[in-house]
Amino acid sequence: MLVSQDPLYVTRPTLPPRDDIEDLLREVWDSRFLTNRGPILQRFEADLERYLNVPHVSLVANATLGCMVALRSLGADQGEIITPAFSFVATAHAARWLGHDIVFADINPKTLNLDPSDVERRITSRTRAILPVHCYANPCDVAALAEIGARYKIPVVYDGAHCFGASDQDGSLLRHGDLSVVSFHATKVFSTFEGGAIISHDIETKQALDRLCNYGIVDQTHIEALGLNAKMSEIHAALGLAQLPYVARDIENRAKVVRRYWDRLSKIPGIRCVCPPNREGQNYYSFPILVGANYPMSRDILYQKLQDAGIQARRYFYPLLTDLPMYRDASSDGLEAARTAAEQVLCLPLYPDLAPEDQDRVIACICDPCA
Repeated sequence: MLVSQDPLYVTRPTLPPRDDIEDLLREVWDSRFLTNRGPILQRFEADLERYLNVPHVSLVANATLGCMVALRSLGADQGEIITPAFSFVATAHAARWLGHDIVFADINPKTLNLDPSDVERRITSRTRAILPVHCYANPCDVAALAEIGARYKIPVVYDGAHCFGASDQDGSLLRHGDLSVVSFHATKVFSTFEGGAIISHDIETKQALDRLCNYGIVDQTHIEALGLNAKMSEIHAALGLAQLPYVARDIENRAKVVRRYWDRLSKIPGIRCVCPPNREGQNYYSFPILVGANYPMSRDILYQKLQDAGIQARRYFYPLLTDLPMYRDASSDGLEAARTAAEQVLCLPLYPDLAPEDQDRVIACICDPCA
């Protein structure tokens, strides 16, 4: 456990034992197979399909490229993509890079996920896809979004960046939607340094996704689609293979940190803990709190107090996407719940080896705001 007065960061990646990764690196050095769906990558995909219990996994260099490839694979002309205004900027960027117009929808103030009723009122003849986010790995209202997508014949592609190891009553959150994308970034529950995956439901779709990730190449003389280079390397796949045996342990340790935060913070007036620890299927990715009006100080003052104490909490997600210069042309009406969340949210330090003594530093700043 790390016990120090050094800065506490919002997250700290875990790594597999060096011996584990070195054995796999020897395989890479021996084979000289560095990319283009090498043997380690194929083994990693198969292990992920078993671990996550999903039909098909297509590995990508990062989840932003994964979202771009997923949306591109739908084959729709440029149009409008409906997505939440309360999200990390990568979600909207992926669609905008493809030339789509972004239509921001509001969120459910309880789950902080896309509000299906607000999605439906924003659908037009130009709507090409719905791009929801399982925010903090809390499940979206998948049934309602699926029904809307089916009724309007609009695909639903999930940004499941936070969702590795998260599930609902029927299995992995990543099985929902026409396609789903997960991140393996260093800040996530499971990391390959950089990386991600697209989850699909049939082998034909997987093969088409894999080709799009490699410029649309079919063979040495045939290119069937306007693809790009979104491939994961053998090195990143090797890191994933080495990391996978330890992720269940890491999630268990994250759960201990979350329960301790919940026990100490959930009854403080003005503090709302967003992710209760007793929901089945959590991966304990993050511990966001909302700082309400009846707390003794504003979110931003508390944020600065934590900064001054060497605690690097983060305002995920602030500012609201509609306030960024590249999205000021997007509609910003009717986003009250999203704006409230952006103005109140604060994510606290959370990682598997966060020592109780260091966690107490965070808790003390919040429990005794006037100290």
